[in-house]
Amino acid sequence: MNDTTTETETLEQLLARTAMQDRAAFERLYQRTSSRLFGLCVRMMRDRGEAEEVLQEAFITLWHRAGTYNPALASANTWLTTLVRNRIIDRLRQRRESTSAETIDLEHLPDEARGPDDHAEASENAVRLERCLGQLDAKYSRSVREAFFTGATYKELAMRTQVPLATMKSWIRRALMQLRTCLET
Repeated sequence: MNDTTTETETLEQLLARTAMQDRAAFERLYQRTSSRLFGLCVRMMRDRGEAEEVLQEAFITLWHRAGTYNPALASANTWLTTLVRNRIIDRLRQRRESTSAETIDLEHLPDEARGPDDHAEASENAVRLERCLGQLDAKYSRSVREAFFTGATYKELAMRTQVPLATMKSWIRRALMQLRTCLET
C-alpha cells in the first residue's frame, strides 16, 4: 500500500469522524489539509487576508457538511478541494457584484506566467492542463480561464466578450471537450 492510498484512507476516516462531530478528527483533518487548501485560496483570491477568511468559512462549512461526503463519488482530497473552490467562487462573485460597474478587457488580462517557485510547486497535472489550455484557440482559453479560475458565469462572459449567450456556452463546451482530449493523451 502506498502513501497516497494511506493518506486518502486517513482523510476519509477523518471526514467520517468529523461527520459525527469528533473535534479531534476535525483538528487533524485541518492540520493535514489546510496548508494545501490555503495555497489554493491565495492563488485564486490573490489577497492573503481574504484567502484566510475563505479558508475559515470553508472549514466551518466542512464541519457542518462532512456527513455529505461520499467516497464512492470522489476522493477526500477532491471533495475538500471542491468545497473550498466553491467557497472561493462565492466570494469572488460577491466581490464582483460589489464592483460590477468595472468591465474586464479579456485581451489585456495580466500575464499569468509562472515564476520559478510556481514551476517547482506545480504538479504534473497542472503543467499538463496549462499546456492543453495553451493549445486552445485564444478566445476559448480566455473564456475557460475566466469561468473556472474567477467563477464568471456564462452570462457574464458573454456580456464581456459581446457574444450571444449560446455562443459563449458553445465556446466553453468545445474548449472542455478539447481539454479532455488533450489531457487523455
